[in-house]
Amino acid sequence: MAITPRQKGATSARRHHAPAKAGFLDRIEPFFAGKDVIGGPLLLATIAALLFTNSPLRESYERFWDTQLHFGFGRLSVSHSLAEWIDHALLPLFFIVIGTDVKRELVRGALSQLRTAIFPIAGAIGGMLVPVLLFWLVARDSEAIAGWGTVITMDTAFGLALIGLFATRLPDGVRALFLAFAAIDDIGGLLVIAAAYSDAIYLDGLLIAAIGFAAIYLLRHLRWGASIPYVLLALLLWVGILRSGIHTTIAGVLLGFLVPVYPRLSRKDFADNVQDEIDEFQQAHRRAAGEGQGDDASRSEKKVQERLGYLHVMTGATHATGERVITLLSPWISYLVLPLFALSNVRVHISSELMAEAMRSTLAPAILLGLCLGKPLGFLGFSWIAARIGVARLPDKVRWSMVGAIGALAGIGFTISLFISGLAFSDSKNQEIASLAIIAASILAGLVGYAALRFAARGSVEPQG
Repeated sequence: MAITPRQKGATSARRHHAPAKAGFLDRIEPFFAGKDVIGGPLLLATIAALLFTNSPLRESYERFWDTQLHFGFGRLSVSHSLAEWIDHALLPLFFIVIGTDVKRELVRGALSQLRTAIFPIAGAIGGMLVPVLLFWLVARDSEAIAGWGTVITMDTAFGLALIGLFATRLPDGVRALFLAFAAIDDIGGLLVIAAAYSDAIYLDGLLIAAIGFAAIYLLRHLRWGASIPYVLLALLLWVGILRSGIHTTIAGVLLGFLVPVYPRLSRKDFADNVQDEIDEFQQAHRRAAGEGQGDDASRSEKKVQERLGYLHVMTGATHATGERVITLLSPWISYLVLPLFALSNVRVHISSELMAEAMRSTLAPAILLGLCLGKPLGFLGFSWIAARIGVARLPDKVRWSMVGAIGALAGIGFTISLFISGLAFSDSKNQEIASLAIIAASILAGLVGYAALRFAARGSVEPQG
């Protein structure tokens, strides 16, 4: 997990507080302050979940995640299982990061040109339509057709983890393209959840969410700096989405797109404004140090604290909110949110009977075909057509071999695919078959994606920072 230059500078500054531990800080900083969500903890949690669900502890393990948690305030009352609360309360944090990251790339990054931005949009459309078509061709005459939504989405965390292995050998546009494709793909998946797998949509919840969204947008327009109102309004938006019946991960995407990606203060304005304050701080500090005790020393110390407060706020204003949000949330998502999701949702009791059922069913081959073949064909085919007719173009330094690798990674349909399978099927047998097929498809797609990235990285000679 790489850290940004700003984080590296912050680590260097902390050496003044703990110089003896500077080397240790340098070693652990990338794990807890990186700018990317990593897939390693998610993979370990998935393995642990499979071990638990295939052990004598299976019943106790599943009973724990099915424990009901009830929250009530006045007439408002909500009850969900522990696993559902992880889906509703923690998973949106992941989508805040995805939405923020994609907005940053669209506004000021590798996808800021219109034709470059159209490229992943075209690919995402193909990456949703073709898998569903292949799924339908295989499962159209059976009850398995209810699971068509499982092949809509891809897993961003695992894909980013594999791309990160080649970060120094691939252009930045590869990561940006993957993120944009993944975000559009995830939005499509969330819309599918809302339209096809939600029991009912409640307009009062949508109204609450709209009020929260509009209020955050207004505060942004007024350039309000304090964070507490934003947090409270974000909670209001989340409550509204939860009440509406739409999955709350859509709240994460909406909030991500609301996060500013430009700093409030340019570096030039910062340089113009802080020099006098630094001089005043030095003068006040010298006076406070030389005056000992008494009223004069107290006034000088007050002046010192005022100048420090001013410099603290001005320095923070040079750091884009989007960067701060990504830096703050990414470690929590990597080490807590996604592992908890895997532990609570991966419940596949692998047995010879299940394997036989999967081989006889149309559900497993439909999922395997949709994810492992439909995803790469759809993404690569539609993006190629868009580029061929001139409405889109590849990001700078990105080659078609890299696009093919991204298409292969798109077959890793882990997180949201597992979630949709739980919504699509009420019986445990089909849920287990779907989960088994999703995991198998994700492993196969991950291996193919790794090989494709390795091949694509061979011809990329310019290291990226």
